[in-house]
Amino acid sequence: MRLKWRGLAIASLALAALFVIAACGGSNDNDNNSASSTESTSGTPQIDAANLPVDFSEMAKLKDLAAEGKGMIGVLLPDTTTSARYVQYDAPYLKKAFETAGLSSDQFKIDNAHGSTSTMQQQAEADITAGASVLLVDPLDTGSGAAIESNAESKGVKVIDYDRLVLGGPKDRYYVSFDNVEVGKMIGDGMVECLDAWKVSKPNILVMSGDPKDNNAKLFAEGYNGVLNPKFSDGSYVKAGAPAGTWDPPTAATTFEQQFTAHPNINAVVTPNDNNAAAVIAVLQKDKVKADTFPTTGQDAAAVGLQNILKGYQCGTVYKLPYAEPQAAAALALFLRAGKTPPSTLVNATTKDTQIGADIKSVYTKPVWVTKENMADTVIKDNVIPIKDVCGGNMAKVCKENGIE
Repeated sequence: MRLKWRGLAIASLALAALFVIAACGGSNDNDNNSASSTESTSGTPQIDAANLPVDFSEMAKLKDLAAEGKGMIGVLLPDTTTSARYVQYDAPYLKKAFETAGLSSDQFKIDNAHGSTSTMQQQAEADITAGASVLLVDPLDTGSGAAIESNAESKGVKVIDYDRLVLGGPKDRYYVSFDNVEVGKMIGDGMVECLDAWKVSKPNILVMSGDPKDNNAKLFAEGYNGVLNPKFSDGSYVKAGAPAGTWDPPTAATTFEQQFTAHPNINAVVTPNDNNAAAVIAVLQKDKVKADTFPTTGQDAAAVGLQNILKGYQCGTVYKLPYAEPQAAAALALFLRAGKTPPSTLVNATTKDTQIGADIKSVYTKPVWVTKENMADTVIKDNVIPIKDVCGGNMAKVCKENGIE
Protein backbone atom coordinates (compact mmCIF):
# COMPACT_ATOMS: atom_id res chain seq x y z
CA MET A 1 0.00 0.00 0.00
CA ARG A 2 2.79 2.38 0.94
CA LEU A 3 4.59 1.68 -2.37
CA LYS A 4 1.41 2.18 -4.33
CA TRP A 5 0.74 5.48 -2.54
CA ARG A 6 4.32 6.55 -3.16
CA GLY A 7 3.95 5.83 -6.85
CA LEU A 8 0.79 7.84 -7.01
CA ALA A 9 2.45 10.69 -5.13
CA ILE A 10 5.38 10.76 -7.54
CA ALA A 11 3.00 10.74 -10.51
CA SER A 12 0.99 13.56 -8.95
CA LEU A 13 4.13 15.61 -8.35
CA ALA A 14 5.23 15.07 -11.93
CA LEU A 15 1.81 16.11 -13.20
CA ALA A 16 1.89 19.18 -10.96
CA ALA A 17 5.33 20.02 -12.32
CA LEU A 18 3.94 19.86 -15.85
CA PHE A 19 1.17 22.25 -14.87
CA VAL A 20 3.73 24.62 -13.35
CA ILE A 21 5.86 24.44 -16.48
CA ALA A 22 2.79 24.99 -18.65
CA ALA A 23 1.69 27.85 -16.45
CA CYS A 24 5.16 29.37 -16.60
CA GLY A 25 5.16 28.94 -20.34
CA GLY A 26 1.73 30.60 -20.55
CA SER A 27 2.96 33.35 -18.31
CA ASN A 28 5.92 33.95 -20.59
CA ASP A 29 3.63 34.09 -23.60
CA ASN A 30 1.43 36.61 -21.83
CA ASP A 31 4.48 38.64 -20.86
CA ASN A 32 5.62 38.61 -24.46
CA ASN A 33 2.18 39.67 -25.64
CA SER A 34 2.12 42.38 -23.01
CA ALA A 35 5.56 43.57 -24.05
CA SER A 36 4.47 43.50 -27.66
CA SER A 37 1.35 45.49 -26.82
CA THR A 38 3.36 47.99 -24.79
CA GLU A 39 5.87 48.31 -27.57
CA SER A 40 3.08 48.86 -30.06
CA THR A 41 1.51 51.54 -27.87
CA SER A 42 4.81 53.22 -27.08
CA GLY A 43 5.73 53.04 -30.76
CA THR A 44 2.62 55.01 -31.75
CA PRO A 45 3.44 58.70 -32.21
CA GLN A 46 1.71 60.67 -29.44
CA ILE A 47 0.32 63.77 -31.12
CA ASP A 48 -1.60 66.13 -28.82
CA ALA A 49 -4.28 68.10 -30.66
CA ALA A 50 -4.41 70.69 -27.89
CA ASN A 51 -0.69 71.50 -28.11
CA LEU A 52 0.38 71.73 -31.73
CA PRO A 53 3.15 74.33 -32.09
CA VAL A 54 3.47 77.03 -34.68
CA ASP A 55 6.80 75.59 -35.90
CA PHE A 56 5.19 72.28 -37.07
CA SER A 57 7.89 70.32 -35.19
CA GLU A 58 5.38 67.69 -33.99
CA MET A 59 4.73 66.63 -37.58
CA ALA A 60 8.30 65.37 -37.93
CA LYS A 61 7.39 62.62 -35.43
CA LEU A 62 5.13 61.10 -38.08
CA LYS A 63 7.76 60.27 -40.70
CA ASP A 64 7.76 56.53 -39.93
CA LEU A 65 3.97 56.56 -40.04
CA ALA A 66 4.04 58.33 -43.40
CA ALA A 67 6.46 55.70 -44.72
CA GLU A 68 4.08 52.90 -43.67
CA GLY A 69 1.02 54.35 -45.36
CA LYS A 70 -0.32 53.67 -48.82
CA GLY A 71 -2.28 55.76 -51.28
CA MET A 72 -2.75 59.47 -51.76
CA ILE A 73 -4.42 61.92 -49.36
CA GLY A 74 -6.91 64.21 -51.09
CA VAL A 75 -8.00 67.52 -49.56
CA LEU A 76 -11.17 69.28 -50.78
CA LEU A 77 -11.53 72.94 -49.72
CA PRO A 78 -14.74 74.87 -50.46
CA ASP A 79 -14.03 78.38 -51.75
CA THR A 80 -11.96 81.54 -51.63
CA THR A 81 -14.66 84.05 -50.70
CA THR A 82 -16.32 83.15 -47.38
CA SER A 83 -13.00 83.49 -45.58
CA ALA A 84 -9.44 84.28 -46.54
CA ARG A 85 -8.34 81.34 -44.41
CA TYR A 86 -8.63 78.67 -47.12
CA VAL A 87 -6.01 80.34 -49.31
CA GLN A 88 -4.01 82.13 -46.61
CA TYR A 89 -3.83 79.34 -44.03
CA ASP A 90 -5.43 75.98 -44.76
CA ALA A 91 -3.87 75.15 -48.14
CA PRO A 92 -0.28 76.20 -47.32
CA TYR A 93 -0.37 74.84 -43.77
CA LEU A 94 -1.77 71.47 -44.86
CA LYS A 95 1.00 71.32 -47.46
CA LYS A 96 3.62 72.16 -44.83
CA ALA A 97 2.21 69.57 -42.42
CA PHE A 98 2.27 66.78 -45.00
CA GLU A 99 5.75 67.65 -46.22
CA THR A 100 7.17 67.97 -42.68
CA ALA A 101 5.77 64.50 -41.97
CA GLY A 102 7.67 63.15 -44.97
CA LEU A 103 5.09 62.93 -47.76
CA SER A 104 6.22 63.75 -51.28
CA SER A 105 4.19 66.05 -53.53
CA ASP A 106 2.62 63.10 -55.37
CA GLN A 107 1.29 61.60 -52.11
CA PHE A 108 -1.17 64.39 -51.35
CA LYS A 109 -3.30 66.81 -53.34
CA ILE A 110 -5.07 69.98 -52.18
CA ASP A 111 -7.93 71.38 -54.28
CA ASN A 112 -10.33 74.31 -53.90
CA ALA A 113 -13.82 74.06 -55.39
CA HIS A 114 -14.20 77.85 -55.77
CA GLY A 115 -17.78 77.74 -54.52
CA SER A 116 -19.00 75.00 -56.88
CA THR A 117 -20.43 71.74 -55.52
CA SER A 118 -20.08 70.09 -58.93
CA THR A 119 -16.41 71.08 -59.05
CA MET A 120 -15.82 69.54 -55.63
CA GLN A 121 -17.57 66.36 -56.76
CA GLN A 122 -15.30 66.18 -59.82
CA GLN A 123 -12.22 66.79 -57.67
CA ALA A 124 -13.25 64.00 -55.31
CA GLU A 125 -13.76 61.57 -58.20
CA ALA A 126 -10.37 62.53 -59.64
CA ASP A 127 -8.67 61.89 -56.30
CA ILE A 128 -10.32 58.49 -55.90
CA THR A 129 -9.37 57.53 -59.46
CA ALA A 130 -5.79 58.62 -58.74
CA GLY A 131 -5.62 56.21 -55.80
CA ALA A 132 -6.62 58.27 -52.80
CA SER A 133 -6.89 56.23 -49.61
CA VAL A 134 -8.03 59.18 -47.45
CA LEU A 135 -10.18 62.22 -48.26
CA LEU A 136 -10.43 65.39 -46.15
CA VAL A 137 -13.72 67.09 -47.05
CA ASP A 138 -14.65 70.68 -46.15
CA PRO A 139 -17.99 70.84 -47.98
CA LEU A 140 -19.93 73.75 -49.37
CA ASP A 141 -23.05 72.19 -47.89
CA THR A 142 -23.83 69.02 -46.01
CA GLY A 143 -25.90 67.42 -48.78
CA SER A 144 -23.15 67.51 -51.40
CA GLY A 145 -20.56 66.64 -48.75
CA ALA A 146 -22.48 63.54 -47.64
CA ALA A 147 -22.79 62.38 -51.26
CA ILE A 148 -19.03 62.76 -51.80
CA GLU A 149 -18.24 60.90 -48.59
CA SER A 150 -20.68 58.05 -49.19
CA ASN A 151 -19.22 57.49 -52.63
CA ALA A 152 -15.69 57.56 -51.23
CA GLU A 153 -16.52 55.09 -48.45
CA SER A 154 -18.14 52.71 -50.94
CA LYS A 155 -14.78 52.58 -52.72
CA GLY A 156 -12.79 51.88 -49.57
CA VAL A 157 -11.56 55.44 -49.00
CA LYS A 158 -11.34 56.72 -45.41
CA VAL A 159 -13.13 60.02 -44.82
CA ILE A 160 -12.43 63.00 -42.57
CA ASP A 161 -14.77 65.98 -42.17
CA TYR A 162 -12.45 68.98 -42.19
CA ASP A 163 -13.61 72.04 -40.21
CA ARG A 164 -17.33 71.46 -40.99
CA LEU A 165 -19.32 68.46 -39.83
CA VAL A 166 -21.00 66.74 -42.77
CA LEU A 167 -24.46 65.87 -41.46
CA GLY A 168 -25.57 62.53 -42.84
CA GLY A 169 -22.07 61.38 -43.73
CA PRO A 170 -20.74 57.87 -43.04
CA LYS A 171 -21.02 56.76 -39.41
CA ASP A 172 -17.39 55.67 -39.09
CA ARG A 173 -15.80 58.88 -40.39
CA TYR A 174 -13.74 61.35 -38.34
CA TYR A 175 -14.16 65.09 -37.78
CA VAL A 176 -11.41 67.70 -37.26
CA SER A 177 -12.39 71.16 -36.08
CA PHE A 178 -12.97 73.16 -32.94
CA ASP A 179 -15.74 72.94 -30.37
CA ASN A 180 -17.80 75.32 -32.44
CA VAL A 181 -20.46 75.79 -29.77
CA GLU A 182 -17.63 77.03 -27.55
CA VAL A 183 -16.48 79.31 -30.39
CA GLY A 184 -19.98 80.78 -30.50
CA LYS A 185 -20.01 81.17 -26.74
CA MET A 186 -16.76 83.15 -26.96
CA ILE A 187 -18.45 85.47 -29.45
CA GLY A 188 -21.46 85.93 -27.15
CA ASP A 189 -19.31 86.49 -24.06
CA GLY A 190 -17.14 88.91 -26.05
CA MET A 191 -20.19 90.94 -27.00
CA VAL A 192 -21.38 91.11 -23.38
CA GLU A 193 -17.94 92.29 -22.20
CA CYS A 194 -17.72 94.83 -25.01
CA LEU A 195 -21.16 96.32 -24.39
CA ASP A 196 -20.11 96.94 -20.81
CA ALA A 197 -16.63 98.25 -21.65
CA TRP A 198 -17.94 100.60 -24.36
CA LYS A 199 -20.77 101.70 -22.07
CA VAL A 200 -23.55 100.93 -24.54
CA SER A 201 -26.82 101.75 -22.82
CA LYS A 202 -29.97 99.88 -23.86
CA PRO A 203 -28.26 97.44 -26.24
CA ASN A 204 -30.28 96.80 -29.40
CA ILE A 205 -28.48 93.90 -31.04
CA LEU A 206 -28.81 92.69 -34.60
CA VAL A 207 -27.86 88.99 -34.77
CA MET A 208 -26.34 88.18 -38.17
CA SER A 209 -25.52 84.49 -38.41
CA GLY A 210 -23.63 82.50 -41.02
CA ASP A 211 -25.09 80.51 -43.89
CA PRO A 212 -27.82 78.22 -42.48
CA LYS A 213 -26.70 75.45 -44.84
CA ASP A 214 -23.39 75.31 -42.97
CA ASN A 215 -23.58 73.18 -39.83
CA ASN A 216 -20.81 75.25 -38.23
CA ALA A 217 -23.03 78.33 -38.51
CA LYS A 218 -25.69 76.51 -36.52
CA LEU A 219 -23.18 75.55 -33.85
CA PHE A 220 -21.80 79.09 -33.59
CA ALA A 221 -25.36 80.37 -33.22
CA GLU A 222 -26.09 77.81 -30.52
CA GLY A 223 -23.12 79.18 -28.59
CA TYR A 224 -23.79 82.92 -28.83
CA ASN A 225 -27.56 82.56 -28.54
CA GLY A 226 -27.01 80.59 -25.35
CA VAL A 227 -25.26 83.65 -23.93
CA LEU A 228 -27.54 86.34 -25.36
CA ASN A 229 -31.05 84.81 -25.19
CA PRO A 230 -31.28 85.11 -21.38
CA LYS A 231 -30.38 88.80 -21.77
CA PHE A 232 -33.11 89.22 -24.38
CA SER A 233 -35.60 87.34 -22.20
CA ASP A 234 -35.02 89.42 -19.07
CA GLY A 235 -35.06 92.71 -20.97
CA SER A 236 -31.40 93.58 -20.40
CA TYR A 237 -30.90 93.63 -24.17
CA VAL A 238 -33.27 94.02 -27.12
CA LYS A 239 -33.00 91.66 -30.07
CA ALA A 240 -33.38 94.05 -32.98
CA GLY A 241 -33.60 91.26 -35.53
CA ALA A 242 -32.07 88.09 -36.92
CA PRO A 243 -32.03 88.25 -40.73
CA ALA A 244 -31.21 85.28 -42.95
CA GLY A 245 -27.62 84.19 -42.51
CA THR A 246 -24.82 84.41 -45.06
CA TRP A 247 -21.08 84.06 -45.44
CA ASP A 248 -21.02 86.52 -48.34
CA PRO A 249 -19.72 89.98 -47.26
CA PRO A 250 -21.55 92.01 -49.96
CA THR A 251 -24.82 90.30 -48.98
CA ALA A 252 -24.05 90.99 -45.32
CA ALA A 253 -23.46 94.70 -46.11
CA THR A 254 -26.76 94.99 -47.97
CA THR A 255 -28.64 93.14 -45.25
CA PHE A 256 -27.19 95.30 -42.49
CA GLU A 257 -27.86 98.55 -44.34
CA GLN A 258 -31.49 97.55 -44.84
CA GLN A 259 -31.86 96.60 -41.18
CA PHE A 260 -30.11 99.75 -39.93
CA THR A 261 -32.39 101.92 -42.08
CA ALA A 262 -35.49 100.13 -40.81
CA HIS A 263 -34.26 100.03 -37.18
CA PRO A 264 -31.96 103.02 -36.56
CA ASN A 265 -31.82 102.18 -32.85
CA ILE A 266 -29.55 99.18 -33.61
CA ASN A 267 -26.31 99.78 -31.70
CA ALA A 268 -24.53 96.40 -31.82
CA VAL A 269 -24.12 93.52 -34.28
CA VAL A 270 -23.19 89.92 -33.62
CA THR A 271 -21.58 88.20 -36.58
CA PRO A 272 -19.34 85.11 -36.49
CA ASN A 273 -17.05 86.20 -39.33
CA ASP A 274 -14.43 88.97 -39.68
CA ASN A 275 -15.17 89.63 -43.35
CA ASN A 276 -18.91 90.01 -42.71
CA ALA A 277 -18.10 92.26 -39.75
CA ALA A 278 -15.88 94.37 -42.02
CA ALA A 279 -18.81 94.78 -44.42
CA VAL A 280 -20.99 95.99 -41.54
CA ILE A 281 -18.24 98.31 -40.28
CA ALA A 282 -17.84 99.86 -43.74
CA VAL A 283 -21.51 100.88 -43.57
CA LEU A 284 -21.02 102.29 -40.05
CA GLN A 285 -18.03 104.34 -41.17
CA LYS A 286 -19.95 105.62 -44.18
CA ASP A 287 -22.67 106.71 -41.77
CA LYS A 288 -20.06 108.47 -39.55
CA VAL A 289 -20.58 106.18 -36.55
CA LYS A 290 -17.74 106.80 -34.09
CA ALA A 291 -15.27 104.19 -32.88
CA ASP A 292 -15.79 102.48 -29.50
CA THR A 293 -19.54 103.12 -29.60
CA PHE A 294 -21.03 100.36 -31.78
CA PRO A 295 -19.75 96.85 -30.94
CA THR A 296 -19.40 94.15 -33.58
CA THR A 297 -17.90 90.66 -33.30
CA GLY A 298 -16.02 88.40 -35.65
CA GLN A 299 -14.12 85.17 -36.14
CA ASP A 300 -11.04 83.80 -37.93
CA ALA A 301 -8.49 86.49 -36.91
CA ALA A 302 -8.30 87.84 -40.46
CA ALA A 303 -6.08 90.90 -40.98
CA VAL A 304 -9.13 93.11 -41.57
CA GLY A 305 -10.69 91.87 -38.34
CA LEU A 306 -7.53 92.62 -36.36
CA GLN A 307 -7.39 96.10 -37.89
CA ASN A 308 -11.02 96.78 -36.99
CA ILE A 309 -10.35 95.64 -33.42
CA LEU A 310 -7.42 98.04 -33.12
CA LYS A 311 -9.48 100.88 -34.64
CA GLY A 312 -12.28 100.34 -32.11
CA TYR A 313 -15.01 99.04 -34.40
CA GLN A 314 -14.84 95.35 -33.53
CA CYS A 315 -14.81 93.91 -29.99
CA GLY A 316 -12.75 90.85 -30.79
CA THR A 317 -12.31 87.82 -32.98
CA VAL A 318 -11.98 84.11 -32.41
CA TYR A 319 -8.43 83.11 -33.24
CA LYS A 320 -8.68 79.47 -34.20
CA LEU A 321 -4.92 78.83 -34.30
CA PRO A 322 -4.86 78.33 -38.08
CA TYR A 323 -1.66 76.30 -37.91
CA ALA A 324 -3.21 73.79 -35.46
CA GLU A 325 -6.22 72.48 -37.38
CA PRO A 326 -4.24 71.62 -40.55
CA GLN A 327 -1.61 69.79 -38.47
CA ALA A 328 -4.27 67.84 -36.58
CA ALA A 329 -6.03 66.90 -39.82
CA ALA A 330 -2.80 65.89 -41.52
CA ALA A 331 -1.78 63.77 -38.52
CA LEU A 332 -5.15 62.01 -38.45
CA ALA A 333 -5.02 61.38 -42.20
CA LEU A 334 -1.57 59.80 -41.84
CA PHE A 335 -2.81 57.43 -39.13
CA LEU A 336 -5.77 56.36 -41.27
CA ARG A 337 -3.58 56.04 -44.37
CA ALA A 338 -1.28 53.68 -42.44
CA GLY A 339 -4.22 51.66 -41.09
CA LYS A 340 -3.40 52.68 -37.50
CA THR A 341 -5.73 53.68 -34.68
CA PRO A 342 -5.00 57.32 -33.79
CA PRO A 343 -4.16 58.05 -30.13
CA SER A 344 -6.67 59.55 -27.71
CA THR A 345 -4.46 62.64 -27.42
CA LEU A 346 -5.36 63.32 -31.03
CA VAL A 347 -8.94 62.01 -31.26
CA ASN A 348 -10.04 63.74 -28.07
CA ALA A 349 -13.83 64.20 -28.43
CA THR A 350 -17.02 63.13 -30.17
CA THR A 351 -19.53 65.25 -32.06
CA LYS A 352 -23.19 64.35 -32.53
CA ASP A 353 -24.40 63.96 -36.09
CA THR A 354 -28.07 64.72 -35.44
CA GLN A 355 -29.11 63.49 -38.88
CA ILE A 356 -27.93 59.92 -38.35
CA GLY A 357 -27.97 59.96 -34.53
CA ALA A 358 -24.32 58.95 -34.22
CA ASP A 359 -21.36 60.26 -32.23
CA ILE A 360 -18.57 61.02 -34.68
CA LYS A 361 -15.00 60.54 -33.47
CA SER A 362 -13.54 64.05 -33.35
CA VAL A 363 -10.36 66.07 -33.03
CA TYR A 364 -10.75 69.46 -31.34
CA THR A 365 -8.05 72.10 -31.25
CA LYS A 366 -8.18 75.18 -28.98
CA PRO A 367 -9.55 78.62 -29.94
CA VAL A 368 -8.66 81.97 -28.32
CA TRP A 369 -10.73 85.17 -28.04
CA VAL A 370 -8.50 88.01 -29.27
CA THR A 371 -8.95 91.65 -28.23
CA LYS A 372 -6.74 94.75 -28.21
CA GLU A 373 -5.38 93.64 -24.87
CA ASN A 374 -4.03 90.20 -25.88
CA MET A 375 -3.48 90.58 -29.64
CA ALA A 376 0.27 91.16 -29.30
CA ASP A 377 0.69 88.02 -27.18
CA THR A 378 -1.40 85.74 -29.39
CA VAL A 379 -1.92 86.14 -33.12
CA ILE A 380 0.85 88.74 -33.59
CA LYS A 381 3.33 86.72 -31.53
CA ASP A 382 2.57 83.59 -33.57
CA ASN A 383 3.35 85.58 -36.73
CA VAL A 384 0.83 83.64 -38.80
CA ILE A 385 -0.26 86.93 -40.33
CA PRO A 386 2.63 89.13 -41.51
CA ILE A 387 2.61 92.22 -39.30
CA LYS A 388 2.75 94.41 -42.41
CA ASP A 389 -0.69 93.08 -43.37
CA VAL A 390 -2.08 94.37 -40.08
CA CYS A 391 0.08 97.42 -39.44
CA GLY A 392 1.03 98.64 -42.90
CA GLY A 393 0.25 102.13 -44.20
CA ASN A 394 -2.07 104.25 -42.10
CA MET A 395 -2.43 101.43 -39.56
CA ALA A 396 1.16 101.89 -38.33
CA LYS A 397 0.21 104.63 -35.88
CA VAL A 398 -2.81 102.72 -34.59
CA CYS A 399 -0.70 99.60 -34.05
CA LYS A 400 1.99 101.55 -32.22
CA GLU A 401 -0.61 103.10 -29.92
CA ASN A 402 -1.69 99.55 -29.03
CA GLY A 403 1.84 98.24 -28.41
CA ILE A 404 2.19 96.42 -31.75
CA GLU A 405 5.22 97.29 -33.87
